[in-house]
Amino acid sequence: MKTSELLDITAAIVPDREAVIFEGQRYTYEQTGERTRRLGNALANLGVQKEDRVAILQVNCPQYLETYYATSKLGAIFVPLNFRAKAEELTYMLNTAEANTLLVGSRYLDMVDAMRPQLPHVKHYITIESPHTDMTPYEELLASASDDEIFADVDDDDTSILMYTAGTTGFPKGVMLSHNSFTLYVLENVNPADPETHELNLLAIPLYHVAGMQGMLSSTYAGRTIVMLRQFETQQWLEAVTKEKVTHSVLVPTMLKQIVDNPDFTKYDLSSIRQLTYGAASMPLETIKKASELMPKVRFINAFGQTETASTITTLSPEDHIIEGTEEEKEKKLRRLSSSIGRAMSDVEIQIWDEDGNLMSSGEVGEIVARGPRVMKGYWKQPEATASTITTDGWVRTGDMGYMDEEGYIYLAGRAKDMIIRGGENISPEEVERVLHSHPAVEEAAVIGIPDPEWGETVRAIVVLKKGQTSTQEEIIEHCRAHMSSFKKPESVIFLDSLPRNPMGKVLKRVLREEHGAP
Repeated sequence: MKTSELLDITAAIVPDREAVIFEGQRYTYEQTGERTRRLGNALANLGVQKEDRVAILQVNCPQYLETYYATSKLGAIFVPLNFRAKAEELTYMLNTAEANTLLVGSRYLDMVDAMRPQLPHVKHYITIESPHTDMTPYEELLASASDDEIFADVDDDDTSILMYTAGTTGFPKGVMLSHNSFTLYVLENVNPADPETHELNLLAIPLYHVAGMQGMLSSTYAGRTIVMLRQFETQQWLEAVTKEKVTHSVLVPTMLKQIVDNPDFTKYDLSSIRQLTYGAASMPLETIKKASELMPKVRFINAFGQTETASTITTLSPEDHIIEGTEEEKEKKLRRLSSSIGRAMSDVEIQIWDEDGNLMSSGEVGEIVARGPRVMKGYWKQPEATASTITTDGWVRTGDMGYMDEEGYIYLAGRAKDMIIRGGENISPEEVERVLHSHPAVEEAAVIGIPDPEWGETVRAIVVLKKGQTSTQEEIIEHCRAHMSSFKKPESVIFLDSLPRNPMGKVLKRVLREEHGAP
């Protein structure tokens, strides 16, 4: 099933229901379906064909949703770009994807103009908002095209989205996700649109993130109205819930913490909320306990997954968030709430393996591996990376360490790949180290994540300076800020005379974390 069919089905059931609410704009499902068809035909008129890559650089907006569904109808491949990325990172992603079409939001126009000489594959530039020299205005494209239905030969297993994620090599990797990667999850876990039931989902997770895309698709099929924020901002989130009577939302732990810690929290009417799903990083126990106390009628769900697994593969259910029963039962539930990611979803197999791929017993720590029809097809044009991540019989190595208890609950125990997760965003230590090494005063550098009560983890750089050179923490951080996304830059820098290494010369990050990993 093509993902665009999720929109078609809902538009047929509840055509007059609002599909999207965004900064005063309101589009019904019928209008959204028409705009999507017009855009699809307009892209086809430009020459976009099946399997062509169509990229977008923009914050959340209705046009983002329309572009994805239009691309799906054509059988082309959607490439959502991280709007926090720097020009050199975006150039790398666009060139490796060989995208021939790029849609650009207003705030990114100047940057894209500067990048254009380095983008040989991009033939069509479309400006989403304000007019811009040598770019086609989005609304003009729609006005010029037919709203006839598009019939393309698209297989369920065809790649629908090429989503870039931080890689352990220091360069982003393009994760190939098929139509099945999303529709199988939606059809299994979401009820179709019902004319008698109206729910509203507040979408604040960025749509370049797999959780944002999964949330958008699920809401579409369920016939929910998507109340969309450009980016998460605590006050705007609280205001939107109050004004639109939002029933559902997905958050990362940092967002939920900022919401419940907001001094004006009690001034807003959040009584409409029925369900809050959180994930992408560890949730501090005190935060979820506080949220449960402040919003006792809300069903909380902890959803765990990653881009390579098309988002959710395990869940900690609403019942798991209710701490009641005997003292022993309460203790068990608190332990699960503080460190478990729940149990495997019905269409996913999960096991715990040792380094040699042997199945571990209950309670033994190993790598979490997953298998099912929703996992990625592989990494775009990276067969070696694909082979090291997906086994010959379809198991995806998540890179997360953990163990499973006797009831099937899975507990995290660190990461095999040293990935840092800050506020739900993956940060590759190698990528930061590469930028650090480009500083003229740096001889060598290593990067670790340190615990942070608000962001989950922040980046710390361990730096050895060249002989006779001097530098400061501020200078090192500013150098990184200038060459990569701001959220990836180190928050702190420690200077050492040398880095600890094993006999083979590998930096011992375990030692660095033990000695310099305290906040």
